[in-house]
Amino acid sequence: MDYATTIPAAAAAGKAPVSIKRIAVASVIGTTVEWYDLFVFATASALVFNKVFFPSFDPLVGTLLSFGTFAAAYLARIVGAGLFGHFGDRLGRKSMLLFSLIMMGIATFAIGLLPNYDAIGIWAPILLLTLRILQGLALGGEWGGAVLMAVEHAPPGRRGVYGSWVQIGVPAGTLIANLVFLGMTAAMPNDALISWGWRIPFLASILLVGIGAYVRLSTAETPTFNKAKQETGVVKVPFFELLARSWKVVLLGGVATMSTGSSFNLIVAFGLTYGTQALHISRNEMLTVVLISCAACIGLLPLFGWLSDRIGRRPVIVGGILFEALVAFPMFWLMDLQTFTGAVLGYLLMMAGFAANYGPIATFLAELFGTKVRYSGLSIAYMLSGVLGSATTPVITTWLLSATGKGSSVAWYMIGSALLSAVALLALAETAKKDLAQVR
Repeated sequence: MDYATTIPAAAAAGKAPVSIKRIAVASVIGTTVEWYDLFVFATASALVFNKVFFPSFDPLVGTLLSFGTFAAAYLARIVGAGLFGHFGDRLGRKSMLLFSLIMMGIATFAIGLLPNYDAIGIWAPILLLTLRILQGLALGGEWGGAVLMAVEHAPPGRRGVYGSWVQIGVPAGTLIANLVFLGMTAAMPNDALISWGWRIPFLASILLVGIGAYVRLSTAETPTFNKAKQETGVVKVPFFELLARSWKVVLLGGVATMSTGSSFNLIVAFGLTYGTQALHISRNEMLTVVLISCAACIGLLPLFGWLSDRIGRRPVIVGGILFEALVAFPMFWLMDLQTFTGAVLGYLLMMAGFAANYGPIATFLAELFGTKVRYSGLSIAYMLSGVLGSATTPVITTWLLSATGKGSSVAWYMIGSALLSAVALLALAETAKKDLAQVR
């Protein structure tokens, strides 16, 4: 039987072999649901939350408070990475995956039920912030567990391609969230959207969570974790063990991954604002540009994951980072043509660099850490990159555009972020040929 298709993970226990393809599908469904929940909040923050939860403030202040609530999840994600990483390294990957998925689903569904500011006053934004923090905690634990379910189950020589499947959740979740709101804004008047329509994407997410939970219930614990637990046991406090042995690797991994957040937010957040407000391209056209680039990314991620299995993680990731830097100026030159075609080409160039960078990075981070602290190390490094890249990019790029009035200032920021990530990545060792069970 081909090991690339089935895994004798539970053969000793007399159970049927586990399909790695089923595990990959479960991973991509779960992460898509998690990122959909996250990005649907971001879209609602831009469109309606300033009116629903912060109406007594100046419109600009209300929007800033809305995005501030959105940004709070990035700090919560690091806490969630440490918390879920601790139990994931002690109790196993599968249980934490299910718990985080259900936690995210409940928080998102509850947001759809929240009374507005007119109904309960200041408690409305307080409850919104609380639920947003719960979303961040859940995502902080979910992503690392999903990566390990795919990577630790994958056969030798295929970890890159299966790890890249988990990464599909980001563009897929973004695509679905934007499609939902694009359809709703076209189907109903703005008053209806603000009054009750915005709740539909949050309430509907419970269906996606149910599908994700059902699929994940049928997966097995990873053989790498089971083997380590049986042979050497688990450490009492994985976080302390991680800090004692690998704190430099965590920091370097976070910085090395930073440019993925910078480039993706440049596309889905700043680029949307720049295209509509500075260049006066219609919002529907810019949303369509985002959708096209996300669809392309879904196809490119497994390709670069597969390539990293052939030539190594670092060459592919560094190539993607340098390509991001190389196309930073051309992206804005093309967008400045103020045409739909120019915007699409600019976005696709940056998205190609992002896909080469992002596709193999999950597997690369997982391979840096030993089994006993892998959940904690992988999750904290990745969520640290979110704070450094994703959380700061919208603020910095908006300030740069306001101060200079030129997209070139943002291009320089992207180049600086890319080069910093490349330096950190080159300070880390190649991991593609490592035996996960032997990593310490």
